[in-house]
Amino acid sequence: MATAVVNQLESTDEKLETVLASFDTNYAWNYGSIKEGLRDLYEKSKREQWNGTTQLAWDTHVEPESEIIPTGINPLANYAPFQKLTEKERARFRHAQLALQLSQFLHGEQGAMIVASQLVGGVPWIDAKYYASSQTMDEARHVEVFSRYVHEKLEWEWPITPSLKELLDATIQDSRWDFKYLGMQILIEGLAMAAFGNLFQIAQEPLLKDLLKYVMRDESRHVAFGVLSLRDYYTDMPENELADREDFIIYASELMRDRLVGADLARAMGWNEEEVRQEVLNSEIGQMFRRMLFQRIVPNLKKLGLLTPRVREAYTRLGIIQFEDFDSDAADRELGFL
Repeated sequence: MATAVVNQLESTDEKLETVLASFDTNYAWNYGSIKEGLRDLYEKSKREQWNGTTQLAWDTHVEPESEIIPTGINPLANYAPFQKLTEKERARFRHAQLALQLSQFLHGEQGAMIVASQLVGGVPWIDAKYYASSQTMDEARHVEVFSRYVHEKLEWEWPITPSLKELLDATIQDSRWDFKYLGMQILIEGLAMAAFGNLFQIAQEPLLKDLLKYVMRDESRHVAFGVLSLRDYYTDMPENELADREDFIIYASELMRDRLVGADLARAMGWNEEEVRQEVLNSEIGQMFRRMLFQRIVPNLKKLGLLTPRVREAYTRLGIIQFEDFDSDAADRELGFL
């Protein structure tokens, strides 16, 4: 019995990673509303709480190698080694694609849960503490439902990709509360909303579609939380401090763009990583998907006054500046989240 307990603890330790984080924690003794809109957003978050255990149809049968996403959504469709696969191997590849994507959603949601919990202590307004507390609960629920789908329905969890891990670490470890908003609410959550929306529109499996719809309703509020909280914060900020934010935005955006190049799938399939990378980068589907991921990030940075000449130049180089006037509210209304 003692040996079994030791083995269990060793197994737990192998899957536990500790990162050093240090940030200022603020009491907010003013209990009145300071930031316009945050109290309303908190009230909305209370109305929209949901239970992933009872409100999702977990008894739905899911065949993990079925066409959960359309076969045509594949940036490697013209890649010679892929074309040599049998139908059974292609079904396995499709399974791997989806499991990889949902595993990254799962890991990203845990990062969001950690950052939201940090914001509870770090933000300087009581309304923001209220909302960050509710977001921590939201993110816990997202981790729960993605974990359940990945393990019970797909039966295949992938490790976190190095670039996503690097961005989460940078956001969690930075001591400045506004960097946590920038890294999570504006950049990572903005990317997630676009990725969730894309998958929601193409998915052909009802449980997954329902799961994504519930999660996206929460995420649309989380992005709004960042925009409301940071509104006017960067106005008249000293140039050297603003340059730090520009550096972070450009670094994070390049990391997010470069993480979707198929390296994990290439290793799993025994294919040449550089060949796969070039195929994904040059494919029309791959280019369209990477650009689409930034359609919510660019206009929100513009609202915050962070689409500075330097960031604008970087986003022009990345081919995403065209999204600066994208109407995310209209997109959310169309999907039923506003």
